[in-house]
Amino acid sequence: MIDRPAALVAADVRALVDELAAQPDPDAFQELISLSDHLGRALGASARLLAETGSWSQVASYAGTSKQTAWARWRR
Repeated sequence: MIDRPAALVAADVRALVDELAAQPDPDAFQELISLSDHLGRALGASARLLAETGSWSQVASYAGTSKQTAWARWRR
């Protein structure tokens, strides 16, 4: 579990991603692509966990989309 508030962890992640993006380095670019894929999978896992403990309507509300769109995007 995270010992710090999610907003602080997210701020640290954003700063590190920005640091990678500011580098004119092909390796940094490839790492950003890898992180993008990882983040997509993490979003799906988080959405399914939220739906499991709440509902797809709640997931949709947090994501600013419809329940049907949230379910179609993250159900698996």
